[in-house]
Parts: sequence; structure tokens; C-alpha cells
Amino acid sequence: MTLDRAAVVARHRVVADGILGRSPPAVGNGEFAFTVDVTGLQSLPDHYPLPDRYGQGVGTLLATMAQWGWHSIPPRGEESRGLASTMRRYDTAHGPADFVDLGGTLSATAQDGLTPAEEWLRANPHRLDLARIGLWTADTAGTAGPGSTVRAADLTGIHQELDPARGVITSRFRLRGRRFTVRTAVHPGRDAVGVEITAEEGAAVGLALAFPYGSGAWGNAADWSRPGAHRTRLCREHGGRRIEHTLDGTRYTVHVHGPDLTVENGGDGGDSGDGGDSGDGTGPHRVTVRGSGSRLVCAVEFTPGGGSGGTPDGPDLTGEEVLAAAASGWASFWSSGAAVDLSGSTDPRAAELERRIVLSQYLTRIHCAGSLPPAETGLTANSWRGKFHLEMHWWHAAHFPAWGRPELLERSLAWYDTIRPRARATAARQGLPGVRWPKQTGPSGEETPSDIGPFLLWQQPHPIHLAELVRRARPGDRETLERWAPLVLDTAAFMAALPERTPRGFELAPPLVPAQESYAADRRRLRNPAFELAYWAWALGVADDWRARLGLRRCERWRRVADALVPPRVRDGVYAAIDVPPYTLRTDHPSMLGALGVVPMTPLVDPAVMERTLESVLADWDWDSAWGWDFPMAAMTATRLGRPDLAVRALLLDVPKNRHLPNGHNRQDDSLPLYLPGNGGLLAAVALMVGGWEGAARTAPGFGPGWSVRHEGFVPLP
Repeated sequence: MTLDRAAVVARHRVVADGILGRSPPAVGNGEFAFTVDVTGLQSLPDHYPLPDRYGQGVGTLLATMAQWGWHSIPPRGEESRGLASTMRRYDTAHGPADFVDLGGTLSATAQDGLTPAEEWLRANPHRLDLARIGLWTADTAGTAGPGSTVRAADLTGIHQELDPARGVITSRFRLRGRRFTVRTAVHPGRDAVGVEITAEEGAAVGLALAFPYGSGAWGNAADWSRPGAHRTRLCREHGGRRIEHTLDGTRYTVHVHGPDLTVENGGDGGDSGDGGDSGDGTGPHRVTVRGSGSRLVCAVEFTPGGGSGGTPDGPDLTGEEVLAAAASGWASFWSSGAAVDLSGSTDPRAAELERRIVLSQYLTRIHCAGSLPPAETGLTANSWRGKFHLEMHWWHAAHFPAWGRPELLERSLAWYDTIRPRARATAARQGLPGVRWPKQTGPSGEETPSDIGPFLLWQQPHPIHLAELVRRARPGDRETLERWAPLVLDTAAFMAALPERTPRGFELAPPLVPAQESYAADRRRLRNPAFELAYWAWALGVADDWRARLGLRRCERWRRVADALVPPRVRDGVYAAIDVPPYTLRTDHPSMLGALGVVPMTPLVDPAVMERTLESVLADWDWDSAWGWDFPMAAMTATRLGRPDLAVRALLLDVPKNRHLPNGHNRQDDSLPLYLPGNGGLLAAVALMVGGWEGAARTAPGFGPGWSVRHEGFVPLP
């Protein structure tokens, strides 16, 4: 029976009848996102605070971000020493090698002892908050002066709905007693916000656009304290509807489309960027867009570059066209790929799980389906300054092909091609063939100084795994095989060369940091993390299978390494996280579970030992120190072990870091108020629990009594 997909999505509209400061809704398309407050715009930034992790101030969750929007503050003095100044020599199984490192120390709240170069490299490049777009209003009789900003105290009768089926946010409220309705959407193929504002007669309406400088702080992507460091220019030669913003080497253009609009400088009317700017839209980096009377319909489009290079990719858009295109684009999304309906379940947790499933699809489509691997906070805030972590790429995007949408993963998978020369140089510097992928990076693929990232291993097999998921979604497609083969084979070449041969077999030798990063201080002596061993063996086998499918001779070296890797250490009947003391710290990620769950069955893993390991983890792990993807990881392990009772329990553990806000986001703490690996991980776990894996039953193996799981369109996992 065909599922009523529309009914499933309609059950999970996001509704707010007041200011929910931790839970703002957003609209977007994977390349561009716009996060809003209860006015449907960004009028109340202070009511949606984002504390900085390192005490450098408070930003806001209301942001306008694009995949191309990056900035670097020009380095000065010792900041200019570059990445070479962070290299430190380590002994490896293949001889001495230089690694990007960190001389100081990092904690959740402080950065101590970093050199100026290290501080600059960690803070740059950073993603930009491109503009703040708030509501502008005035009394048509002129009694409110030239225009007034919105205060929360002026709002009553708030009712806001995000309709994920159409990608439209509708916001209704009274502002100083007058009724307002604002509809907001983002175009599916262009970086454009469509806005429709309708006010009660007697109110003139418009938009107040303010432009900040870039920020190298944690989380906060806007710096309003340096108005003289950048330039905002209203270009009269384009009818006054084109705004160019220049920040050092970054330049972009904002185009305002729509009929009967008046666009003019705000503040003192200057366009030089001199003078103060508090960030409330009253300084020189401000532009006001006014409609005719009590209604405004317009599109605000962002393009990289200035002058002729900042021209939109297509004809001028109207606000109505953006709203209509968004509705059409989201209808296509929800009608494609996989779907699941839990409404017939008697288990009381079913409605909440279905809500998380629907909203996680919406959020990952907005934030994780672009041309770059996403940051943990996507296109809403600058966790790690907006840089992305490649060990998290799997958690963000592996679900797309499993849900029958491989093209949404391929967008960011293609980015690896652009950094392959840099990754090859990293491997060569360490005396190895192939490519060594970075951990924390920006668009260029340059590693970030850290005492963890450059030593991490588990991002290395991810491109093989992700490419294999795409191939499985398109079985028999030679073009897909050939498209991703260089990525798979180059990755495998490094992986096969890295392990050290010892009398025990092949070992993952120091320096390394496992997925459970608690052991980073011991990176010079760590060996054989359980998850990475199984992942290494499986991924090398998959890469060798790709060679056979391509008509190439199988690689004896790859198979020999995969078959002779030492098994994970067992202590007290359960798997240890690592092969040396302290063996297992019961904080952070219980990463040994990934050796069967994220990774399919391999000869390295004994299912009976893994089942005892899972039960032990669920019994007494410090879940307050875990992360949002740990819960779906445990659910995947339980599913592959045939324990649906534990799978559902793990997926829905009621602990702070496994809760999902009204807007669907998986909040971790104040500095990580949204965490997309938790959303993507949930969808990957559900794909395994519902759609199963190759050779498994097709009857929702991850669910037990009390669950009615109707589904269609899933691609079985490996």
C-alpha cells in the first residue's frame, strides 16, 4: 500500500505561540539558509542568543549563510607564520614524520598557550553571517518618524508555523496593536529569500538590512564592533537595488527584486563604512527596503563577487516566484526517496520518533545537502568557526543514499576532488602513498592546528563508505562506479600502507587519536582502537571489490592487510576502546560500538562479545558526556545484533544530549544549541532499523512489539 506521505509530513509542522529563544525555524536549500525569529525575519536577535564557547561574547542564532560565504581577517606579525610553523615531528611505523599540531591546550571553555599563528589558523577562514534582515515599519501618517525597529514588548498574538511540506514559514502577530502576516521561503536553486509582508491598514512596511564584519569567534559569525573594517555600498547604477559588501578579500552582492520598492541607505546615509554600528540596524552598514503602503513582496538574493562577477544566475526573481518555487521544490523532495509511517504503533514513543524523523529530513536537506561538507551547526551558527569536520561527514550525509536520495550526498562528496592534491601531499610528507584526508578544515582542505584532528583516523574510510552507499543506490550504474572510483582507490592506497606489520599481524600504530577523543594526550603511544580496526578491514575489502567491478586486478596487498589486522582487545568479556591502558574510559563516545553497526559484520568482531559490550555501555556509560550521534550509533549496533528492544531504547534515551527541540534540532549545550550529526545519525539508524541491510529481513529488523512500521523506498545498507 502506498504511504500517505503528505499526511505524515503534515503531522509535524513546527508551531510557536511565543518566542522560543533556543528553537528558531529556518528555510534553505542546502547551499543557503535563513534562520528567523517570530516575525519571520531577523528582527529580535538578542532574544535568540548564542553564547561563545570561549567567552568572547554573545551572538545570535538568527543568521543568513551560504556555502560560498567565507572570510579571513588579514594576519599581522606572527600570525602570518602559517601552517608550517605548527609542524611537529613524531616517530611513526614508517619513520619520522611531521604532523600539524598544537603547542597549547584546548578545553571546553579556554584556549591556553596557543601561538599567534595557531590562534589565527584556528579562527580563519570562518563562515560569514551575510546580513541581518529585520522588519521595518512606520506609521503611514509619519508619526513614527522615518521608520522604527521591532521590540519584543511590542508584539502580541504571536502564532508562527513552519510547514516543512512547502518550506514556508508563516508568522502572524500584532505589532503595536496592528495585525501583521509574514511569509518567508528560500528558492530551491538560488540563494534568495522570498518575503511577503501584509500589515493592517495604516502601517508602512519594509525590510531593514544590516551588514556585519566577519567574526573569528566560536559560534558567532557576525562582528558588529568594527564598522571601519568593511564597506557597504548601495549601487545607484543598478537602479538602487544592488548592494555590494566588501570585507578584506571577500566581496559579495545583494540584489533586491520586486515591484514598487524604495531602497536607500540607512543610518547617516553614508556608504563608506565609517562610524559606529551597534548591530541593531542603525549604523552606516544598513539599507532600508520599503514597499508601497502596508504590503511588501520581494526577493533578496545573495551572490558571491562584486561588479559583473556578482550577477545572479538567472532573471530577476519576484517574492511570489520564490515562495512558489520553494513549495514546488519541497513537494518534489517529499515525494521522492524513502518514507516511513509510524502512526499505527501502540508504543507511546512512536509519535515523537516520527516527529524527529520528519524534521531531521527537513533540517539535513537545508544544512547538509550542499556543495561542502557541513559544519556541526550547519548554516545557522559557527561551531568551530564554521569549519567542517570530515569525521562527521558520514553522520551528516550517509543517510541520503539509504533514503533513496544519493544525489544529495554527491554534492559534498565531489568536494574531495578539489582537495586531493593537498591530501596527497599530507600522505607523502608522512612517507605514505595515496591521500590522507584532513579532519577540521574549510573549503581549501587545509588542516587546522590541533592536538586531535591531524592524528584522527576514522575519517579516512568515510569516502569509501559514502561512495559505496551511492553505488548501492544505483546498482549496475557504470557511470557512478567510474565517477567515484578515483576517490575510493586513492583512499585505499593510503589505508593499506598505514598499518604497521608486527608479529601479531597488522596494527594501527601511533601517533593516533581514536574516535573517542578522550585519549588525545596519549597519541604518541595509542594502538588499535576497536572501531577503526573493523572499519579499516571492511573499507579495504570494499575498495578491492570496486577494483574488480572496474575490471582491474584485485590488490593482494589490500586483502592481506584487511585479513591480517589484529582483532580488537577484549577485557572482562567486552571490547575495550583501545589496545593499551587505560583501555576504556567511560566518557565521550562509546566508539567500540561502531565496530558492528556503522560497520557491517567483519571477521574481526565476535557478535556475542559485542552484545555484552552494548549491554555494558547502556548500563552505565556517562551519557552526559556523550554526543548526539552516539545514540543512533548504539541503535545501529543493537539492530545488527538482532536486539530491536535495545535499538529503540538507545535511539530514544531520555538524556539531555539526545533531546530534539520543537524545531527538530538536536541540542547539545549552550555553545552547541544545534547538532546536525545527531539528526543525520538518527536518519542513518532509522534506515538500518527500517530498511535493513544486504541479506537481512525486509521487515523493519530494528523494531519490536508495539511498533507498526509502514515504509517504502529504502536502499538496504551494506
